Amino acid sequence: MKKLLSVTFVLFSVALSIIALATPPNRVTLRGSKPSWATSGNHVRPANPSDRLGFRVYLGWTNPAGAEALARAVSDPHSQSYHQYLTPEQFRQQFAPTGNQVAQVQNWLTSQGFTLVYTPANNHYVSAKGTVGQTQAAFGTNFGMYRVNELGLTLRSPSEDVSIPSSLSGLVSGVAGLDQSFEFIHPNTVVDTNAPPSAGFRNAPPLSLYWAQYLTGVPVAPYTPPPAPPGYSFPPGFTDVPLPSVPWSIKGHTPDQVKGAYGISGFDGTGQTVAIIDAYASPTILQDANQWSTNRGIPQFGTTGGGTFTQVVAPGTYNVHDNRAQSPTGWYGEETLDVEAVHGMAPNANVVYVGAPNNYQDLDAAMNHVVDRHLAQIVTNSYGFHGDARLPFGYVKPLNDTFIQAAIEGIGIYFSSGDSGDETSVLGFAQTDWPASSPWVTAVGGTSLGVDAGNARVVETGWGTSSYNCNKSTLACTRTVYLYGSGGGVSTLFAEPQYQIDAGLSFTGRGVPDVAALGDPNTGYLIGQTQTFPTTCNGPGGASYDEYRIGGTSLSCPIVAGIMALSDQKAGFAHGFANPFFYGLGAGSFYDVLAVETAVARRNFSNGVDDCNGTADRLRTFNDFLIGSPTQSTGPGWDNVTGLGVFNGVP
Repeated sequence: MKKLLSVTFVLFSVALSIIALATPPNRVTLRGSKPSWATSGNHVRPANPSDRLGFRVYLGWTNPAGAEALARAVSDPHSQSYHQYLTPEQFRQQFAPTGNQVAQVQNWLTSQGFTLVYTPANNHYVSAKGTVGQTQAAFGTNFGMYRVNELGLTLRSPSEDVSIPSSLSGLVSGVAGLDQSFEFIHPNTVVDTNAPPSAGFRNAPPLSLYWAQYLTGVPVAPYTPPPAPPGYSFPPGFTDVPLPSVPWSIKGHTPDQVKGAYGISGFDGTGQTVAIIDAYASPTILQDANQWSTNRGIPQFGTTGGGTFTQVVAPGTYNVHDNRAQSPTGWYGEETLDVEAVHGMAPNANVVYVGAPNNYQDLDAAMNHVVDRHLAQIVTNSYGFHGDARLPFGYVKPLNDTFIQAAIEGIGIYFSSGDSGDETSVLGFAQTDWPASSPWVTAVGGTSLGVDAGNARVVETGWGTSSYNCNKSTLACTRTVYLYGSGGGVSTLFAEPQYQIDAGLSFTGRGVPDVAALGDPNTGYLIGQTQTFPTTCNGPGGASYDEYRIGGTSLSCPIVAGIMALSDQKAGFAHGFANPFFYGLGAGSFYDVLAVETAVARRNFSNGVDDCNGTADRLRTFNDFLIGSPTQSTGPGWDNVTGLGVFNGVP
């Protein structure tokens, strides 16, 4: 059975292999280094040869088959090598490229006029920078700008697969950064070079504190609104909205509510460390997280019962390149969500935040830094790329190698499965997201959750949402669009891994996701963040701390990572790459998420912060996939929305 998984990666390696060209005889081609979207039909213009770029030349492991075999063995509960992890130093001794091999790559790059930037301790890559003109000459192909219609972007790419000197053919496994496939990464952000606190946002009342506390038209009990935000007064009669009798959306789930729904108790993450990888770093994150913790009744970072919080920037990453403005503020809410979700689940776990200094290229370097320095035993990642098969193999293969090193060192890598369902609504066809589709990571999907006043689960189903506009006069709600939902499906890039085969599943490729947790923004998580509020009819704006509801599989993933910190504490060891463990658990370990057709109503401020410009009412559905994500469904057992399901207690 292990042979099947080995075959999977042998075939993958063949697809990425370097083959010799007939001409010139002293060069070889890196097959798959040109992305699929860079076609002659999409060509717009030649790339500007004076544009600057940064890139990484990746070197493969010296014994890739042996590394994969060891990664499987230390992660397999039935193996005698289970949990016998290597240290980073031991991994480098056995599998890392040698200093002489790195020097060969470095010497070639400098001979082509590039400036060397950084090489990590595991010698996994050599980063360099230069111009497009230098890159065209060094890699033997022209570069062009190509239209990517479904994303509305025009991106740079080599016009053909690039080539390298034949002397490097056994060393180089791929080059990341020559093309701009990393623009597919989400969350997408707004351009803002000044980086103030994020633009303010508030959820409009009525806001229930738990599922169905307030129903549209008729509150369950006399409605007492929560305290008004500063500078805001509630409009009269705001509960009297003629919608179908469905629950109003909640203010936002708290850690106690999530833990109650999932039967999580008895552990606090003591002695465990979780790393969070995102782009940029919020300047107010620690004070925000501590204020939020106080409001939730859990220990602040750095206090008794509260773990430590540190921030790290991976060395050798690019502060500015490609002549593009940076976009920090759009990621501040992402970081806040990730930190407060992990801390809410495991308040005494240590959190290491690793921020890439840009939002489009250096997340892979940040991952390598976390793994090679073993900064944590669990790594949560709330980002991904629309469609794994649309990325060049030269980007996918090196990052997959980093995940294999993580498994060997006992580090569990968790990725959100995506917020666009099966990607049909974005790409026009079904695809799984990368890196969630890697067989070496745990992909985390999302659910819609309702919790009662006693913190018990009332409803939990697959997250797939259509939006309906509602007319207050006629009572009519009209569907407008499939909005978002848990990413999932079957990869066309990776074969089905052995742990899914052993669990009795039969897919044409790697099935996504593996597990799930709360994700639906309409039933989401309450976070606290310093934001910049505008001046409105209610008074002057400015930067201030406030709390609002947020969601996505960007929420699901850190919730699962926090719970796994509790699981490691309970077990007394790091589970590392946990998919073989998860798929070998009995059915009682997971709550089987089934299809439930229901909805919530929500009111939105037209200006995003108060009622000065009016409000709009919406109906948001649960478990809604037919239009927008047609290959997905929620049902008994594993499904492509929630995987095995949600944890039923600490696993």
